[in-house]
This record gives sequence, C-alpha cells and structure tokens, in this order.
Amino acid sequence: MTPRQIVGELDKYIVGQAAAKKAVAVAIRNRWRRQQLPPDLRTNVTPKNIILIGPTGVGKTEIARRLAQLVGAPFIKIEATKFTEVGYVGRDVESIVRDLTEAGIGLVKQEMRVEVVEKAKDKVTDRLLDLLVPPPKPSGPWEPDQEREDEEKRKRTREKFRAKLEAGELEDRQVELSVEQRHVPVQIFSNMGMENMDVDLQSMFDRIMPKGNQPRQLTIREARKVLTELETDALIDRATVTERAIDRVENHGIVFLDEIDKVCGPESGGGRGPDVSRQGVQRDLLPVVEGTTVNTKHGAVKTDHILFIAAGAFHASKPADLMPELQGRFPIRVELTDLTRDDFLRVLTEPKHALTKQYAELLRTEGVELEFTRDGIEALADTAFEVNRTAQNIGARRLHTILEKVVEEVSYDGPDLAEKRVVVDAKYVKAKLGPIVEREDLSKFIL
Repeated sequence: MTPRQIVGELDKYIVGQAAAKKAVAVAIRNRWRRQQLPPDLRTNVTPKNIILIGPTGVGKTEIARRLAQLVGAPFIKIEATKFTEVGYVGRDVESIVRDLTEAGIGLVKQEMRVEVVEKAKDKVTDRLLDLLVPPPKPSGPWEPDQEREDEEKRKRTREKFRAKLEAGELEDRQVELSVEQRHVPVQIFSNMGMENMDVDLQSMFDRIMPKGNQPRQLTIREARKVLTELETDALIDRATVTERAIDRVENHGIVFLDEIDKVCGPESGGGRGPDVSRQGVQRDLLPVVEGTTVNTKHGAVKTDHILFIAAGAFHASKPADLMPELQGRFPIRVELTDLTRDDFLRVLTEPKHALTKQYAELLRTEGVELEFTRDGIEALADTAFEVNRTAQNIGARRLHTILEKVVEEVSYDGPDLAEKRVVVDAKYVKAKLGPIVEREDLSKFIL
C-alpha cells in the first residue's frame, strides 16, 4: 500500500491527526522500499522509530493498532510502566521481543491454517465416518468370505453416511470421541513466573508426561470442530511456522510502547537508592531499540529492523527528559492535537464503527430501533467537549461515558419496551445529562 492508501484506510477509523497518520504511513512504506534494495544495502537501512506525543484519548493507540491490522504485521501494545531494570522483581524489556515473537507465531499459524483447511476437511470427514461406522471385528482365518462380505457392507454403509454428512443430516447425532488431555497446563508456568524463559518447558513436559485420552460424548457438529483443530494442527509444520514467524518479526514487527513518558525522570541520587523503574528501564530499552539479539524459546530474534512506536501524554515531562541515547533512537516526533467539538461530531458519525452505529446495532438485537438525530449528535459532542474542558480532558473516551449514560435506561428496559422506536435528539440528551452537567462537582465523578 502507498502512504496515501494507508492514510485513507486509517481515516475510516480515526478522525483527524493527519501528521501522525502521515508519519506512520511513510514508516510502513519505507519497509517495503527497504525490501527492494540490494542485500548489502538493505542490512544498513534501519527503521525510523516514532514518538507520538499527545493527551489521552486522541488516537495514539488506535493508529498503531489499525496500522498493524492493515499490513498483517506481528504487533504488540505494551506499557513501559510494566518493566523494571534487570535483576529486580518485574518484567524485563527483552520480554517485549518474546511477546512479539509469540504474536508472529500466532499470525503465521493462522495463515497456514487457511492453506491446509481443505485438506484437513477430508481427513475430518474420514475420522467422522470411522466414528459412525467403526471397522468390524476381525474374523478368524477360517472365514475369508465372511470378512470380504463384511468389508463390502461397511464400504456401502460409509458411502451412505458420507452422503448424509455432506448433506448436513447428521449434525445432531451423538458420537464418542477420545480427546487428548493435557497434564501440564500452560497456566502453571505463568503462575510460576516462567512464561518468559528461553526454553519451551511446555513442549518438554508434553514429551515426558504420559498422554491420556478422555472419551467425550459430542454431536457431529461439535466433533467436527474438535477434529478440524486436531487435523489442521497436525498438517502444519512447526519448523516452517517458526522460520516464517521469526523472519516476519525481524523484518515487519511493530512494537507500540505506551506510557513512555512514565519512564522519563532524572538520574537517581540523593540517597534514594537505585531507580529501577525509570532510568534503569531506559538503559535496558536502549539495546533492544538500537538492535540486539534476544533469545526466545523459538530461537534467536534480531531487533535491528523492528519498528518501535512510542507514545505518551508528556504532561509532567517532555521527550527531552529521556536519555539522550534513547532520544536518538526515536528520530521522528509527532504531536497529536486535542480533539475539538467538531472532532467529537465526526467521531460520532464518520468512522466505520462509530459509537452511535454500535449502540444502534446492539439494541437492534432486542428489536429496539435507536435513532440518533443530527441535533442529538451535536448535543452529545457539545457535552463531551464541555465536560473535557471543565473537568478533565480524556479525549474521545469521554464519548463512551456520555453515550452509556444517555442510553442506559433504554438498554435496561429494551427487552420490555412497548414502544420499540427511541429517538435520541437534543431534548432527549439534555434530559438525561442536563442535571449532571449543571452540577460540575458531580459531573467529575459521573461523566
């Protein structure tokens, strides 16, 4: 996709912030450009990491999330405040790369599942026929004619059942399926704090521990889902998945590092002890952003060409408060603007999944027709802008709070309403929000 096409796609979901959209679109296009270069030059072209600066609720996270969906890249969003300096309790920054690798594995697996799903369907049909028409008990060596007759009869029966399966006539029929039970759940490793180790302990235990099969009574419909999962996984080559995923992570991975401003701070001193959550985290981030090799349970992953997009409100600090070395690794800085009253109006109507459309569709499931008039939407935008201005500016997230308050009564009474058409106009909005907005001290707690 060209930068203009990328921005056009982002415009479908995010209002305004043209400068930020341009910056990320160019960064993504530069990855494609890099792939067209000769190998010796390609290695030396590093991504230009970006810092998005702006208050909460203006679209920083949404830009990065939609961007990753557009390009099909491994993507993780993570908060910088989760990390502490290596050696202290808390996550170390290299876990970012491990998490990104897991995201890449999941992405490639999903793509490969699509490739093998047709082959898996044939195998699933054969497995279902085995459940419906089990093989006959072996006859004695003195009964060869009987054995041939039984086999012919079974083949005819299987073909009849195959036709019924394809016609969907047996979906509710019960069969007994043996399902493999996992003895060492992944959750155990998580609880032990071992989920970030370089060794794949889960696979080790799977090989060591005996496998048990638990018979379950399932309908054909349910058994088909279980068997499709099993057969699809069996057809996917794990080595190929790992190889593709690591390549995808190294060349196309995107890390969205939120709350980067929370790790800004002066050097620790004055007897306060080590600053493990600010300067320490910055020091540990530096080699990962600059380019290093991180060992994961899937293999070594180089971070030289992973794109890092950092974001922060920078209320109490500024980008210049970051370590000079780390600042240099984020050469592009884009400032996002506060949302205006007109922006709120557009957020409520323009995006593909605008909030007004979401609420209307949710209530339509109850048979309620929720209609937002133009003056009603303007009243919602006016209220959101005013409350952000007088209370605390939380950006577009204010609209979630306000809309929920406006439709709360309809949502509650929806199944029992006699009149199934509700019009949300300016009068309706003021009736629901007026008393709260007028009492500014109360609006701080409710809206």
